[in-house]
Amino acid sequence: MVFDIDPTFNHTDEWWESIPEDRRPRKDQPYYHLFAENDRTTYVAYVSEQNLLDDTEHGPCRHPEIGEHFEGFVDGKYRPRPRAMN
Repeated sequence: MVFDIDPTFNHTDEWWESIPEDRRPRKDQPYYHLFAENDRTTYVAYVSEQNLLDDTEHGPCRHPEIGEHFEGFVDGKYRPRPRAMN
């Protein structure tokens, strides 16, 4: 579940260099902040556009932080919460 997007890489060089060089994504592409889950846990991920995978289940995400960004899951989609203007 995407909750934020960086137009290009915006993380630490240490994080980027920790990826094996032959699998390291380019920095000049969008990067997505995701609420992610597997069979055992939920987590936040930072993923390059080239490595995004479609959600084949199309069901609600059980990540505990979903409610901070989205109002609910309706007709197979999340409704974002309105953001306060600063």
